[in-house]
Amino acid sequence: MLDYYDMADLFGPEEIRAQKQTREFVETEIAPYVDYWWEEEKTPADLLLRLGELGLLEPHLPPEYGSDTSSVAAGLIVYELERADSGLRSLVSTVALVGGVIYYYGSEEQKKEYLPAIVKGEIVPCWALTEPQGGSDPGAMETRALRDGEYYVLSGHKKWAGNGNIADIAVVWAKDEEEVVRGFIVPTGTTGFEAKEIKRKMSMRTLVSSELILKDVRVNESQMLPKAEGLLAPLNCLTQARYGIVWGAMGALEAVYSEALEFARTRTTFGGPIGSRQLVQAKLAEMVSEHTVGLLLAWRLARMRDEGTLKYAQVSLAKRNNVRAALESARVARDILAGNGITLEYNTIRHMLNLEAESTLEGTKDVHSLVLGRDVTGFDAFGRS
Repeated sequence: MLDYYDMADLFGPEEIRAQKQTREFVETEIAPYVDYWWEEEKTPADLLLRLGELGLLEPHLPPEYGSDTSSVAAGLIVYELERADSGLRSLVSTVALVGGVIYYYGSEEQKKEYLPAIVKGEIVPCWALTEPQGGSDPGAMETRALRDGEYYVLSGHKKWAGNGNIADIAVVWAKDEEEVVRGFIVPTGTTGFEAKEIKRKMSMRTLVSSELILKDVRVNESQMLPKAEGLLAPLNCLTQARYGIVWGAMGALEAVYSEALEFARTRTTFGGPIGSRQLVQAKLAEMVSEHTVGLLLAWRLARMRDEGTLKYAQVSLAKRNNVRAALESARVARDILAGNGITLEYNTIRHMLNLEAESTLEGTKDVHSLVLGRDVTGFDAFGRS
């Protein structure tokens, strides 16, 4: 991996093994096909099963459900996946998001029923929080869960649910009669549950994104996550999802930097390689600098996460910084590639378009600026003009 500051010296043997194993898998089973998958809006059907066989799903869960690796190892796995494609990283991150919420907020029965199959890639989950009118304001949720004896009846509309049309279960968030946000594990075959794939995307095309329509979907009370009460539960889990993006964005940055560097070394104009020109070197220097800073941020977050000292605002700082750095670097790499950079013969344009979505995924830069601003000033500026 790109490692200008020799950060691998800070990684343990298990962390290095996880990174190398994932990179080998990516190089042999993803890289040769990912352009086709992206162009065709195709999600490889057996990818989660293969990752499950390798123990690369849910690396942060305890041994009885996951592989119980460090946060650095978990980060390096998604780094390598996003070096291939952001949509595939998001596919796997959705698995971790749902697995995590069931582990931390579910009953013992729910853990035993769902987690072993999720970790093996045998159950495809999706996460249903965002609504068409809500966006970054989940508190404005309109989906309702009304009690009916030993059942809850769910009605509402969700959008941008990753894996929605290929999922076996969905974790759906809804407000009950007391306006308290609750989470429900909903089998996607339940009567009244409808998924509509969002097509014609120009970003994250290897990830199935869906609208979910819930019309009087009846689920037993045993399907409610008993420890999830209020918005804190989904927001805590989203902090972990943003943590994955912090690492993943640096994988995408490595991909566009490496492609631009190779092109600059071999592309000849006016009697010499373009990499010998001052302006091109300045661009490459900025890219490798941004990657080094972002990787250091990701590593430090990982160590704080394992120590139990990590704050959500610290994740916001790293998410807004690393995605910005990756997106700006992708645009610069596209510029270095010139006309070649707009074709799928090169990976850069695909990464650039994916990162356009990642800049809003799990909170926009502006939202994370307000989270960080609130943390440093003590004043809440959300909702203020």
